[in-house]
Amino acid sequence: MTQLATKNTDTLRGFLCALAAYFMWGFLPLYMKALAHVPPQEVIAHRVLWSLPIAAVVLLYQGRTAELRLALRTPSTLIMGAVAAALISLNWGFYVWAIGAGHALDAALGYYINPLFSILLGAILLQERIAPMQRAAVVLAALAVVVLTVDLGRLPVVAVVLMLTWGFYAYLKKQLPIGPNQGFTLEVLLLAPFALGYLIYLQVQGSGHFLMGNQWDTGLLLGCGLVTAVPLMFYANGAKGLRLSTIGILQYIAPTMIMLTAVFIFKEPFGVARMIAFPMIWAALVLYTLSMFRDRARKPAL
Repeated sequence: MTQLATKNTDTLRGFLCALAAYFMWGFLPLYMKALAHVPPQEVIAHRVLWSLPIAAVVLLYQGRTAELRLALRTPSTLIMGAVAAALISLNWGFYVWAIGAGHALDAALGYYINPLFSILLGAILLQERIAPMQRAAVVLAALAVVVLTVDLGRLPVVAVVLMLTWGFYAYLKKQLPIGPNQGFTLEVLLLAPFALGYLIYLQVQGSGHFLMGNQWDTGLLLGCGLVTAVPLMFYANGAKGLRLSTIGILQYIAPTMIMLTAVFIFKEPFGVARMIAFPMIWAALVLYTLSMFRDRARKPAL
């Protein structure tokens, strides 16, 4: 398979796609909270199953199914796709559980830490360089994360798992030698047989929540495909057009929205430490974004 030529630079299209994805993810806790009474594994199975037709329709509309068919016949691409699928399913599972169990702030902490991990991966694996202003942003964000972690008073297992699974998923998405939409379709296609088998088992046992008399549950579970596929495909397109470190810093948008939702809507406790860390993290985002646009302005137009 011909490797896609991916320049390790920031593009405006990539920036806008990633921005849209993170804002949509910021509102996702409201949707998942409405499904808190449904077991996380059942929610994940529906996220996978109903994402597949949406992803397939997008590929058919774009006329890019040939690349997916070739990927299915290429062992190396299949392995990368399978690893990415496993990572994203684990990430979804811990996230859904955290929201439903009243640990949305733990989830927010995980996504605050993750950009630092993405920047570390970018520096080690992709030799990405960080400008002085960007280094200052990373240090400021790191200090904010330290404040949040100390305030938690224990090993943030949910946060660490979310950080690791999403960080490596972001790296794999950038390296996967097929287009972003084809890559997402490949992932849900690989997961779909397991999801379908599990949902059939639940229906046979009578313990599922789909088509069991509650139209609200059925509608929300059907909608899982939409709220899963749309932001993830926006993100996949953004990841192809941004440096891994830039993707990492933009990710502060989603956890900030999750934190605000957790405190003001879910009424989770918000202490003094978070009152200190919150403006620190946003200051880091402003510093890094200003540096990113300054760097783009200095480069000659192609």
